[in-house]
Amino acid sequence: MTRPPGAGPSRTSGAPPVRFPGYDVLEQSGHWDAVTSGVVLSRVGMPPDIRFFTPAEQAVATALCDRLLGQPDEDDGTGSRVPVVNLIDARLAEHRTDGWHYHDMPADGQAWRDTLAGLDADAQEQYGSGFATCTHDEQSALIQAVQDRGSDAWHGLPAGHVWSLWTRYACTAFYSHPTAWNEIGFSGPAYPRGYKNIGVDRLEPYEVHDAIPSDDPLRRTR
Repeated sequence: MTRPPGAGPSRTSGAPPVRFPGYDVLEQSGHWDAVTSGVVLSRVGMPPDIRFFTPAEQAVATALCDRLLGQPDEDDGTGSRVPVVNLIDARLAEHRTDGWHYHDMPADGQAWRDTLAGLDADAQEQYGSGFATCTHDEQSALIQAVQDRGSDAWHGLPAGHVWSLWTRYACTAFYSHPTAWNEIGFSGPAYPRGYKNIGVDRLEPYEVHDAIPSDDPLRRTR
């Protein structure tokens, strides 16, 4: 299901308190090997240019991923917005897919084009507007309708497999980014340093305790 406003991982006004205050995984980059550091730090610079999506597809994909991930519409200056669509676009442009696709789905690049067009068509039919210019609630309703179809067909494709395509790419892009790591308290690559404190709730000296452990994000989104 799509995330309701305020329930996503972004640090926007009205969002839940930051779970790991003061934590910045990039402070540990000096402990990473050169290759790892280069890969991770490349994700926090200027996002890659859009090469695969058309401008119209980019607008639909951006709205789709924002609703799925609960991201703010614009970066609020804190660096809280992850360039998810740019990261997805780079994968598709360079054919860096998962190496497989469902037998009843096109290859991932074409599947993205087809399903973004399907969302836009649904928006035009139901609201008389393109998906990217619909309200957040309208966008969420259209996305939810796809998930709710389960194994039934949606624009000639199995809705469950469409949902898998969207969420796999969106979540992979989002959680590859250090901003998302800070949101969940992930300490980043352990190589070559490794871990000293092994066990449940035994943090490394550089890790930060969850400031609101009693707050279950999943319960808030149900």
